[in-house]
Amino acid sequence: MPIQSFSSATIWRALADGWRLASATRGVSIAYSLIFVFAGGLIFGGLLLQGWTPFVIAAAGAFMLVGPVILAGFYGIAGAYERGERIAFGNVLAGFAVASRALWALALVCGLLFMIFVTDAAILYAYMLGQTPVWVADLATAAGVLKFFRWASVSGLVVALLLFGVSAFSVPLLCERRAGLVEAVVLSVRVVFDSFPAAMLWAAVLAALTIGSVLLLPLLPLTLPWMAYASRALYRQVLPAS
Repeated sequence: MPIQSFSSATIWRALADGWRLASATRGVSIAYSLIFVFAGGLIFGGLLLQGWTPFVIAAAGAFMLVGPVILAGFYGIAGAYERGERIAFGNVLAGFAVASRALWALALVCGLLFMIFVTDAAILYAYMLGQTPVWVADLATAAGVLKFFRWASVSGLVVALLLFGVSAFSVPLLCERRAGLVEAVVLSVRVVFDSFPAAMLWAAVLAALTIGSVLLLPLLPLTLPWMAYASRALYRQVLPAS
């Protein structure tokens, strides 16, 4: 399968294409995204009520570890739009139905990395902050908060970069059944290392917009479809269909 190198200019084109598709399918795309907004709201609410306010940042970053698998639903919406079909929520389910079964194996890997990160973050939290509740007003003054953020960020960065290399382009390949699991993962890693500076820029853009939107949940229904469709546009430029 031919691989096209990409640059920052390719990323900006993908972002523009993603925004156009997100705008054209706004209703269903936002409705699908609201599932994750409600789930995030419940998780964050529970953490805040328990006085685990610093852990909210770690939880927002952890979304990056499970986020790749939800792309199949957006692929279903995008496919229906390109075929000129009526856009409905059933297209989300169709996206998962069409995707290769190997996607679920990759989902298991994402889930495993998610559990590793959350476990590490919980251990760091218990060691650095103990059982003392930390409320929003205490973030700037509570001892150990900055230390926790620093080390949790290092742990999360390592896991996220590993997952990015494995899943950034393998998930789209599996969603469109263009490759098996091993071939898709190998191709994804090759693409990342062939255009490493641009790939790191793309990872930074994804992380900044996604984590920022998870922390400001009302933004997530707008940015999640945008990032999903931009990822799809970038993939199609880097791994064009023959």
